[in-house]
Amino acid sequence: MFMRGKLFEVILLTTLAAVSPHAGAHGPHASKSDIPQLAFDRYKLDNGLEVILHEDRRVPLVAVDIWYHVGSGNEVPGKSGFAHLFEHMMFQGAKHIGMDVHFDILREVGASGINGTTNTDRTNYFEVVPSNHIETALWLESDRMGYMLDLLDERSLANQRDVVRNERRQGYDNVPYGKERFAIAEALYPEGHPYRYLTIGRHEELEGASLADVRSFFAKWYVPSNATLVLAGDFDVPMAKKLIEKWFSSFPKTERPTPVVVPMPRLRANVRKEIEDPFARLTRVHYAWHSPAELNEGDAELSLLARILAAEGWGRLNRKLVIERQLVRTVAVFQSGSDFSGAFHVIADLKPGVDSQEVERILVQELDRVLAQPVSDAELRRAVNGFEASFVRSLEDLSERSDQLQFFNHYANDPGHLGRYIEHHRSRTPSDLQRVANTFLSKPRVEVISRPGGGKP
Repeated sequence: MFMRGKLFEVILLTTLAAVSPHAGAHGPHASKSDIPQLAFDRYKLDNGLEVILHEDRRVPLVAVDIWYHVGSGNEVPGKSGFAHLFEHMMFQGAKHIGMDVHFDILREVGASGINGTTNTDRTNYFEVVPSNHIETALWLESDRMGYMLDLLDERSLANQRDVVRNERRQGYDNVPYGKERFAIAEALYPEGHPYRYLTIGRHEELEGASLADVRSFFAKWYVPSNATLVLAGDFDVPMAKKLIEKWFSSFPKTERPTPVVVPMPRLRANVRKEIEDPFARLTRVHYAWHSPAELNEGDAELSLLARILAAEGWGRLNRKLVIERQLVRTVAVFQSGSDFSGAFHVIADLKPGVDSQEVERILVQELDRVLAQPVSDAELRRAVNGFEASFVRSLEDLSERSDQLQFFNHYANDPGHLGRYIEHHRSRTPSDLQRVANTFLSKPRVEVISRPGGGKP
């Protein structure tokens, strides 16, 4: 068991003044009394739209965050990039809003943090508005949920299709280590797996997207029963419920689509790729393994192990490669979970002139060490304390709080999972981390070595 220090307790009490221990409609939690819970009210409209309300009256702001439970992991072969394309389409306009005015309307009322994102598992749309303009935000989200297709035509589709393809060029194709991202995914996932081509999709498949494709995607996934709306901030709960009823209850009820579950692939042997990257200035060594899905058994253990390996200043790899041997500029280790499975990554960017074989020798040596013997109690305690401190600090922000409720609701089917989440991390032992490391990190891995070269960018 790991006890938090006084500094963390101060952060905890200050940040979560609007948070209370919590049991009720969402179920009891076997967590300790010093672990907070984000207070919330969860219910559904008759058409299946899920609503989560978190009231915090201290600042006159409201975070509005809607998740559609569809991401690139739900795409089918030949249709990569559709989930992300649709994120862009939703900002194009809707019947009652008009064309290309979504951002303008929100900015005029003083909104901030207006955006949308797509990952393998969900697409979200969010903004923070002054509390007296909560209805404006609900109207906008309602109109594009119910009436986006009314303004959809070939011109608007072509416009956003070009925007997404340019985004791929700017953020993936023509940046340092962009080739590496695709190489890792293609080595980890076989043809036909929805994680193979990244959320951005392939140029030729984006170019082939038709109006019929977009309409079909919307009709299947962008329905109330496949969406969750979170409000967090300064509002009166009964009034918020009336406004949500007003703007969303008229949509018809449809069945929530059932995603096709894709099992974790298995590598038969290590896969190694050497890449010449014209945009890179440093050699990069990148190892990746298949790992647990988000919040599944082993996910927390690998996240803590990642801190023990790469935490700045004290992490094993950081200390050995960056501080002592001064062979690399940066080293990063992280566990990245998704709905179906995850990936564990180790990345080192070498200093000029350094032999990559020496860096790889040290990486393998340190990885073998965590397989052979447990980490120390002190290392694990430090990792847990670091996890808790950063997690609680993130909850200072209303948008982060709303998104955390969405996260737990999506992956644990419980917005109140926070207590169990923290307690689970606290209760991990060095032998737990060793066991999970041997389960996943002793298996074959992908090794991608990116080197500067390949002509001028």
